[in-house]
Amino acid sequence: MNVIAAVDNHWAIGSKGGLLVRIPLDQKTFRETTMGKTIVLGRKTLSTFPNGLPLQGRKNVILSRNPDYKVKGATVLHSKEELFALLKEIGEEDVFVIGGGTVYEMLLPYCRLAYITKIDYHYAADTFFPDLDQMENWKQVEEGEEQTYFDLEFTFCKYENQASLPIE
Repeated sequence: MNVIAAVDNHWAIGSKGGLLVRIPLDQKTFRETTMGKTIVLGRKTLSTFPNGLPLQGRKNVILSRNPDYKVKGATVLHSKEELFALLKEIGEEDVFVIGGGTVYEMLLPYCRLAYITKIDYHYAADTFFPDLDQMENWKQVEEGEEQTYFDLEFTFCKYENQASLPIE
């Protein structure tokens, strides 16, 4: 399983239920990286998508504690155990965890690779991604060229979890 996120200098990912910033090249990279794959996300993250609908061209797996929650065009699961049972069926190589904060924290230990867009800015935020630079088992293995979007500088980075937990 993999994870993908855009973070600021303090590993912030969101504020008041939304993204901190929308950078077209980051969105394009996200789309290209996840197209044709399985994406795992929480109900609140789904509600931030256009019209609150699943992303096309991907198998959307929504995690929700509400047993009555249903989404047309997506698989809704209610626990990590249900998700792991599905992953055993479909395989985990082409699975991307895409948010939000609670889902990232729950599934990060099971992810092998992290695709992180680092934005050189400090936003006012209320949701954070774990700081991979401070985690012993995560090592940065790639860093792309610095990019610019208006006055924002950002870099595409890839991390590897050298102690990812097995899906059981």
